[in-house]
Amino acid sequence: MRKGLVQARMNRRLGLMLWAMALSLVGCASPTSADIEKDRPMLVYFGTYTKDQDEGIFRGELDRHSGKLTILGGTAGLPNPSFLTLDPAGRFLYAVSEGGNKNIGSAAFAIDPDNGDLTLLNTQPSGDDGACHISVDPAGTTAIVSNYGGGSVRSFPIQADGSLGPIASFIQHADPTANPDKKIPRAHCTKVDPTGRFALTADLGLNQVIVYQLDPSTSQLTPHVSSTLNLPPGAGPRHLTFHPGMPFVYLINEHDATITTLQWDVSTGKLKAVQTTSTLPKDYQAKNATAEIVIHPNGQFLYGSNRGHDSIVIYAIDPATGLLSLVGFQQTGINEPRNFNIDPTGKFLIACNQHRDNVQVFRIDPTSGKLSAVGDPVAVPMPTCVTFLPR
Repeated sequence: MRKGLVQARMNRRLGLMLWAMALSLVGCASPTSADIEKDRPMLVYFGTYTKDQDEGIFRGELDRHSGKLTILGGTAGLPNPSFLTLDPAGRFLYAVSEGGNKNIGSAAFAIDPDNGDLTLLNTQPSGDDGACHISVDPAGTTAIVSNYGGGSVRSFPIQADGSLGPIASFIQHADPTANPDKKIPRAHCTKVDPTGRFALTADLGLNQVIVYQLDPSTSQLTPHVSSTLNLPPGAGPRHLTFHPGMPFVYLINEHDATITTLQWDVSTGKLKAVQTTSTLPKDYQAKNATAEIVIHPNGQFLYGSNRGHDSIVIYAIDPATGLLSLVGFQQTGINEPRNFNIDPTGKFLIACNQHRDNVQVFRIDPTSGKLSAVGDPVAVPMPTCVTFLPR
């Protein structure tokens, strides 16, 4: 028994060392504070559902002091680019094409360093019409696409020129039980941990977080079966995020409107649920579905979006335990918030009001984490995603 206890302590110590090393490496790949604090406006990219329009990815500039957002133009040629992400160096943008041509499930774009214009590099097939999320590992070697419609995950190597190489791995999720009422897999989000060793997929249909090992040299994913986490019935895990300074993962559950705090053992790739918190006021009884979850760059606050209650819920994160405590709700300026994000300086949050065809900028109070609207909403057709690029 003592031997097992000693080994557990060694594993935890190793995990914390790996976590610290990973965070320092991620910091090296990210823009420095000096870069972020320049007076030059920050680039902002919006993914959308294109409906009848040609342009799908919209580009804007965010004033770093006033928070004023100006839309500069759009990029055509990719239907329904509903989710976007950047490589760690900010040279390339990657997007999924949701519900469109199965032969162009994901796309790579080069970013003009002067004006932020996008140039299509190439596309890769999704295999089905349900590509809904794309992420890039901290080293910038691999792009991972989650397919909601088909319930699968695909990984692609990122070439030297930023283009997506041929598929490296394809994993079809399936109900592990023989129950006649078979669950339908719905892979909704996959993110790589800061060490670059593991990828976590939130599967809303299977009600699981599935852990994979990632080989950055080949971009291949391997199931880490013993680490699969089962959520309570009816949770519906949608998106997840890693804490920037502590070994915790936060998971937002779409169906039961909760956030689950998970301890993350980076040495073994295992998750342990330690807290479940509602995203809604106690007296709210109407229909609701959550969407996005984001941690403030300083690691002190966490935000989640409610569609139905139409709000951004705000929590404080305990710096010792990682547990959440409710700060409040932002409802003014929020309507059907499919996605939102916080700029790297931590000053502003932009929410995508999907069915109002606009986005709203909020200033973040650095002490409380609360939000206050900056100006009026800015027109963007059916916005579904926002990401920032300092320059």
